[in-house]
Amino acid sequence: MLEEIVEPLIEWYRRDHRILPWRERRDPYEIWVSEIMLQQTRVEAVKPFFERFTRALPDIRALAQCGEEELLKLWEGLGYYNRVRNMQKAAKQVMENFGGELPADYEKLRSLPGIGNYTAGAIASIAYEIPVPAVDGNVLRVISRLTEDDSDIMKQSTKTRVEKELLAVMPEGRSGEFNQALMELGAMICVPNGTAKCGECPLAKFCLAREHGTVMELPVKKKAKERRLEDRTVLIILDGEHLAIRRRPARGLLAGMFEFPNYDGHLSREEVLELLKGYGLMPLQIRELENARHIFSHVEWKMCGYAVRIAALEENRKQDLIFVDVDSAQEKYPMPAAFAAYARYMNLRLGQEKYEKR
Repeated sequence: MLEEIVEPLIEWYRRDHRILPWRERRDPYEIWVSEIMLQQTRVEAVKPFFERFTRALPDIRALAQCGEEELLKLWEGLGYYNRVRNMQKAAKQVMENFGGELPADYEKLRSLPGIGNYTAGAIASIAYEIPVPAVDGNVLRVISRLTEDDSDIMKQSTKTRVEKELLAVMPEGRSGEFNQALMELGAMICVPNGTAKCGECPLAKFCLAREHGTVMELPVKKKAKERRLEDRTVLIILDGEHLAIRRRPARGLLAGMFEFPNYDGHLSREEVLELLKGYGLMPLQIRELENARHIFSHVEWKMCGYAVRIAALEENRKQDLIFVDVDSAQEKYPMPAAFAAYARYMNLRLGQEKYEKR
């Protein structure tokens, strides 16, 4: 069956594929950046990030030499910040070992930090026409439905088997088109959420799940581990026109990012006031803010918040706090979108919101 899908799939892709900025040129660097950004992020959401990132860092040398704060600021709003840190580690290795060019070799690509089978396959096939598969969630869903395979797609053994099956039918000289066509079909037709658009599918006549009415039962995906719930109290501390932020630790969740001061648990007004006084700050006014939540991959924050005005300080007695104006916070300091609900109180826009038209 998989041999039979190659031609109709590529024909459909050539006719109906989306025009995307990273498809304009088969540039290995741009393909790499886009694939890392697209992990767990929608295509439309990625476009402004991709354009801004590649404008600021147009090549591997620029990525390798970029300062940490600027790098995190460019990635702000995409989340999973270790991904861009790994990209920079990989860029430095490419400068040292491969003359500043991503190698046209699947195994050498896989050896770089943050590049696994899928990303290596995407770069190798699309940029260099190396006949290797690029199997992501979209591809696994398409193949599971086509073959009516009820294997758990979260298992590495399932993914490895699908990679071998696709490798056997990879069309010479058109591997990049074939891989992109499978991805595109999964993103646009054989969709992950909602009803599959079987009536528009170029592979409908080959699909066993469609024939047997099992499309919506596939793929089989084991239930993810439940997220850990954490209560947090977020403080918007204002010293005149300046806002208090601080830097997170160099390791762990949101490592190295800047944030509004926040603390374990849901604190009462009285507990917040005592906390600030313990830091040598003099609260003048406190106002309760709305509750908010933010979901990370393995943790969910349930947040409450307070806006607190304090007396102007001659010096900052709480050494980990930095008082900055809103414009500086917006432009200079990388802050995660986890705090977006509270940033709005200062007309501060974080993450994707920064690039949306009002």
